[in-house]
Amino acid sequence: MAFFQYLLPQHFLSRLMFRFARIENSWVKNNFTRWFIKQYQVNLSEAEIENIEDFISFNDFFTRAIKPSLRPISESDIISPVDGVVSQSGKIYNSQIVQAKGRKYSISALIADKPFKEIQNGSFATIYLSPKDYHRIHMPCDGALISMKYIPGDLFSVNQNTVDNIDGVFARNERLVCLFETDFGVMVFVLVGAIFVGSMQTSWEGLITPPYSKAVKNYDYKDHQIKLLKGDELGRFNMGSTVIMLMPEGSPELNLEIGQALKMGQSVTG
Repeated sequence: MAFFQYLLPQHFLSRLMFRFARIENSWVKNNFTRWFIKQYQVNLSEAEIENIEDFISFNDFFTRAIKPSLRPISESDIISPVDGVVSQSGKIYNSQIVQAKGRKYSISALIADKPFKEIQNGSFATIYLSPKDYHRIHMPCDGALISMKYIPGDLFSVNQNTVDNIDGVFARNERLVCLFETDFGVMVFVLVGAIFVGSMQTSWEGLITPPYSKAVKNYDYKDHQIKLLKGDELGRFNMGSTVIMLMPEGSPELNLEIGQALKMGQSVTG
């Protein structure tokens, strides 16, 4: 049950997973990786490295690269940044986002700040990455990095059962809020942590967690001229989690359905 998670030592368990996932002992990492592949039906034939024994650790396997030919980048304006399933998508109304049927939460709570005018009535997509998925995160469109904010929080699971039963779970969990200037205006891209997500990292800053912090951390990149093109690697998750895209009003309409399976690089616009 989702509410059982309130009793779990979420950060302690996630720290243990972080350490376990980096064990390089061949017997440990090979056997656990084999079990994981069988348990979650991972399609390892898509990976650049197909031999389990060639991975340095379980984490090396988990954050594996995919053969580029299997994830072509669409010429459309906005692409899926990840392999995953659409949890929710649609219009943002008065800075409110749908979490699940009958449950909404505010942009202010998600980004721990006042929402930008451009996104108050824009559009959004929430995409869930399951354990079997490819866990590198890519840019959905061309953009220049403005800032990033690390927001400490809980580490509830982000599976559908939890999302359906715990209010504001995405705004309660640990997360990274990244702001990009795009051709459409300011895009907010959020990486949401979860139980057993032992680390989140970005291509420009490296490892952000662990260590876990109790304080908000702000990163300013206005003068750094960090530009990412559509399809460039943005970051990585360890274990399953969620990304949320907040697109500004006037940007190309997102054409997604709840439950739709996505592959990184495919078009998400009409």
